[in-house]
Amino acid sequence: MLTRQRKQHILSVLQRDGNVVAKALSDELGLSEDTIRRDLRELAAEGLLQRVHGGALPIAAAEADFAGRQQLAPGEKVAIGRAAARMVKPGQVVFIDGGTTAVQLARHLPRALRATVVTHSPSVATELAAHAGVEVVLIGGRLFRHSMVAVGAAAMAAIARIHADTYFMGVTGVHAEAGLTTGDLEEAEIKRALMAAAAETVVLASSEKLGAASAWVVNPVGAAASLLVSPDAPAKALAPLRKAGLAILRAEPEGPAGSPAG
Repeated sequence: MLTRQRKQHILSVLQRDGNVVAKALSDELGLSEDTIRRDLRELAAEGLLQRVHGGALPIAAAEADFAGRQQLAPGEKVAIGRAAARMVKPGQVVFIDGGTTAVQLARHLPRALRATVVTHSPSVATELAAHAGVEVVLIGGRLFRHSMVAVGAAAMAAIARIHADTYFMGVTGVHAEAGLTTGDLEEAEIKRALMAAAAETVVLASSEKLGAASAWVVNPVGAAASLLVSPDAPAKALAPLRKAGLAILRAEPEGPAGSPAG
């Protein structure tokens, strides 16, 4: 089998099964694991998969820049954002992450709500400018333009001085084994700090993030209280996450904030 054919086969298996295992491919194709690992390295360098110990996972489509992510699953993000907004109660202090789904959350907060939102996202803060009852605390730091969020030591220090009720978290990948992941080291550190400073974490994830992984691990999936997904999130993608101990909620645009996923 030619190299090009091998790589296409690897990508086909990845699409079919949601992961590839180097040893299994070696046995199936009658090739050394070194050959398979070389193919995986080259495919990863081309941005076609994410290497993990023993094999590979789908690359997180959500690693595109902020403008690009606005085009990914826009309907799902509206549904998830609307449902997450209903979870914010009067008087609470909440962290809202950066990202396109987080902007939808901010957009759908009730105009009469009186609460405090702490965010390191200028986009989220701007979205809340017209919410007179919402106290907005904008965390500063170095602007990471790819995601339009503040990162760095100043942001970390500010987060450490806050105790929040809930952290609404965005990620680029949610995988039962690879965990909650993102595409940048400093972003991962900020998200980890926000999780530590909140009583509970709700992960907001549209379908392209389920079963995907990025290079930087924030925490295992079980570190979050729940995962809020769209009404149409595929059950096959949710099953391993539920098995890993993550409580899963489906957004219900016309109903309550979230209901147990089936």
